[in-house]
Amino acid sequence: MTLVGWSQLLLFFALVLVLTKPVGTYLFRVFESGTPPLPRVLGPVERVLLRLCGVNREQEQTWGQYTASLLAFSLFSVLGVYALQRLQHVLPFNPQGLPAVGPELAFNTAASFTSNTNWQSYGGESTMSYATQMWGLTWQNFASAAAGLGVALALARGLTRRAGPEGRETLGSFWVDLVRGTLYVFLPLSFVVALFFVSQGVLQNLAPYHGVSTLEGAKQTLAFGPVASQEAIKMLGTNGGGFFNANSAHPFENPTPLTNLVQLLLIFLLPAGLTYTYGKMTGDTKQGWALFAAMSILFLVGAAASYAAEAQPNPALASASVAQAGNLEGKETRFGVAASTLFATVTTDASCGAVNSMHDSFTALGGLVPLVNMQLGEVIFGGVGAGLYGILVMAVLAVFIAGLMVGRTPEFLGKKIEAREMKLAMLYVLIFPLVILGLSAVGAVTPQGTSSLNNAGPHGLSEILYAFTSGVANNGSAFAGLNANTPFWNIGLGLAMLAGRFLMMVPVLALAGSLVGKKAVAPGPGTFPTEGALFTGLLVSVVVIVGALTFFPVLSLGPIVEHFLGAAGKVY
Repeated sequence: MTLVGWSQLLLFFALVLVLTKPVGTYLFRVFESGTPPLPRVLGPVERVLLRLCGVNREQEQTWGQYTASLLAFSLFSVLGVYALQRLQHVLPFNPQGLPAVGPELAFNTAASFTSNTNWQSYGGESTMSYATQMWGLTWQNFASAAAGLGVALALARGLTRRAGPEGRETLGSFWVDLVRGTLYVFLPLSFVVALFFVSQGVLQNLAPYHGVSTLEGAKQTLAFGPVASQEAIKMLGTNGGGFFNANSAHPFENPTPLTNLVQLLLIFLLPAGLTYTYGKMTGDTKQGWALFAAMSILFLVGAAASYAAEAQPNPALASASVAQAGNLEGKETRFGVAASTLFATVTTDASCGAVNSMHDSFTALGGLVPLVNMQLGEVIFGGVGAGLYGILVMAVLAVFIAGLMVGRTPEFLGKKIEAREMKLAMLYVLIFPLVILGLSAVGAVTPQGTSSLNNAGPHGLSEILYAFTSGVANNGSAFAGLNANTPFWNIGLGLAMLAGRFLMMVPVLALAGSLVGKKAVAPGPGTFPTEGALFTGLLVSVVVIVGALTFFPVLSLGPIVEHFLGAAGKVY
């Protein structure tokens, strides 16, 4: 560990802190102020798009209507991306003549990008044509992020709207949220970021691949393509799907330390800003800062733990008396240990999944941090929208526990949390581990699951657990010691990603619908405040306890036992 390494962490967090308020203010103006930015420029475009879709901008939806719209849109998204892959061999923008993608892999990829997971069981440069990358994958980077943003806003509206004659039972319009998120947020920001990436050396062209000769005389093929445009929304929308197989470790995607820093900032930019947006929606920005503080504590602890673990020598090489400056296996030397561990922490705190190093090559404890980050429910800033609605569900649990402590009906922003709300919150919490642990158990005991492993023992279990955790958490990163391009893994992970996305969104929207019609009561002497340090501490404890109690047994059989075996000189 070095002073420079710690300085990188602190600089990154300081930049996130500075950007949170202006970004949150902008998001509030787009979705909640009634007068989005640039009304004379973007306003007519918004009206035309909604009119073409047959949507009345002033007509809001109940939670059931909002949910039905989300599910219908997502279903057609899966079918569209699937069809593009299966037909890419007859479509234009395929200079390499790449064949159609197989049915299982096409299903996996369609489910992955529609669910904002962006898990990739393929090498992008050798599998997907430019048409598929642009029309299917990049488009879904926009659409899935905007959909998640809408669900978070719907839950926030359910909590913050007061009973009245107008909009009492409605949560906004999914179609308006989708269009506004894409038009006012993702498109303009992605355009600017893409231009910046191009200026730094990220590729953006439609040229065929180019053959070159290396200094040793060997032949090498350089893959080209529209990379910068996908890279921008890949990070901004916390998608994570790389144009190239090496993702953000590839110099054509992430060429310099400056682009690395910008990519990190883009991952946290909108999730952090949404906490301030939520605070403005409540009428008390301290409410948002309390959520931001809870997320920050969990982030800083994880980042410090990962850096401390990876700054230690690799146990396998240490036993051979090899001098080491930390565990550099699987890391790009242009980034080093500090920037690689920070990237791994950030990308698994948010449901992004982009990587600039090989997580499979991390030490046992260094790899434990990304795994735990996801198993905490992707609430440490989380994905665009997913982080906010995840932490709000945890906040509902926290105020319920606080209510039990003082012996009165719990309240959140003046609205009573009763049996229906707790059932929906617990349904959200229980679906997550049920799918992860159930599918991991199947993968660990069936030949179809274990035949894809490159490692035996606890590390092999960690690879299986990481894959399904990443899928259900809609993260998309991988240990990469697992060959996931088989029928078992493509179908299993595809179903896991859809379950982790939509089986958890439905209870969130139902919770919002249950809360939006409730009358708010004035705070009383027994009301638990939800804007101070006490609430932040309770919220952090609830997040940790829920994750720790659920996943600690299987973690003990995986990375934890691997750590002790490594310390004893036994490496799997």
